[in-house]
Amino acid sequence: MGWGSAYRIFNNVADGLIEAGADDDVKEKTLTKLIRDLQAEDWDTELDSLQDYRNDPAIVRAFAANNIRWED
Repeated sequence: MGWGSAYRIFNNVADGLIEAGADDDVKEKTLTKLIRDLQAEDWDTELDSLQDYRNDPAIVRAFAANNIRWED
C-alpha cells in the first residue's frame, strides 16, 4: 500500500513556490528532488498532483524527470 498523504505535502510545496513567485528553474529543481524523495517513501498518488499542475511547464518537467507523465 502506498503513501497517499504525500499528495498534500507536494501540493503545499508547489503552491508555496508559485505564490512566492519562484522562477521555473527553482520550481523544477526543487520539485524534482521532492518528487524523488516522496517516491522513495512509496508515494502512489503522483498523478493526482500532476493533474493539478499539468498547465505549469516547470512542474510537468519535474514530474517527467521522475518518469511520471500525464497521458491525455
